[in-house]
Amino acid sequence: MPSLHRSRLSEISADTLYRILWLRVAVFVVEQAAAYPELDGRDLEPDTELFWIEADGRVLATLRLLRDASGAARIGRVATAAEARGRGLSADLMRAAVERAEERWPDTAIDLDAQKHLAGWYGRFGFEISGPEFSEDDIPHVPMRRAAASV
Repeated sequence: MPSLHRSRLSEISADTLYRILWLRVAVFVVEQAAAYPELDGRDLEPDTELFWIEADGRVLATLRLLRDASGAARIGRVATAAEARGRGLSADLMRAAVERAEERWPDTAIDLDAQKHLAGWYGRFGFEISGPEFSEDDIPHVPMRRAAASV
């Protein structure tokens, strides 16, 4: 049975962290052929929390929640293993991350950069396109924002 977890980097076992990072590299660097520095240092920031869904010792989906210098919360690195897609796992993670962001920073907007073809999917969680399209590693993206819950 898949189980959802949330933790700061320093509280995650080496084995689990390896599986989270392996999944992110498998999806973003290998599958999407985006050669970029996946390990960008943001996982180490004190406000960052990693979320993941695990079953039978495998990480099936992951994302991270952090805080930008602007003060906005940010969700990123949303990834699901190819064989686990279509089961609603990333949706479960998104709901958990939005709830956690609103709990930690109640008067703060939540930002993310969505691959353009997924903008509608993120819209299901209250995100709206908030700026012009841009390209990252030759993949069209759009900035999106979910307004602060108290606004």
